[in-house]
Parts: sequence; C-alpha cells; structure tokens
Amino acid sequence: MAQLRRTTVSAPQTDLRTLEAEAQRRRVPLATLLREAVEEKARELRTRRRPRVGVGRSTDGRSAVEVTAEPIAEEPR
Repeated sequence: MAQLRRTTVSAPQTDLRTLEAEAQRRRVPLATLLREAVEEKARELRTRRRPRVGVGRSTDGRSAVEVTAEPIAEEPR
C-alpha cells in the first residue's frame, strides 16, 4: 500500500451523513470509504488526461502529443 497522507476534508453535512451511513452499512471506517472515493477520483483524472492522438501529419515537425497533450498527473514518489 502507498504511504498515506493525512488531510482535512470539508463537505456538506448531508453528504457526510450519507457517507457515514454507507460506511456503517459496510462495517468499515469512514476513512476507508473516503480513501476509496479519493482513489477513484484520482484514477478517473489520470485516465481522462491521457494524451489524445489523432491521425494526421504535422507541417511544423511537432507531434500531436506535443501540441495537444495536457500534463498527466504522476504518482507521488
């Protein structure tokens, strides 16, 4: 498992109550549920930001990735 970092989360009470109820239903700590949600969102962001490469030819010598790619969030080291 990766090294964990503590942080504070601020969220609407209704959302936290929903997550607390789900954690209780699954018999896991709220921290576990929050960790899963953070991991899922981070995975989605990394997947969505992958460079999109089309078919075509550049006239200035740059690749499509150089022109259109957004930086991909790297795993912390």
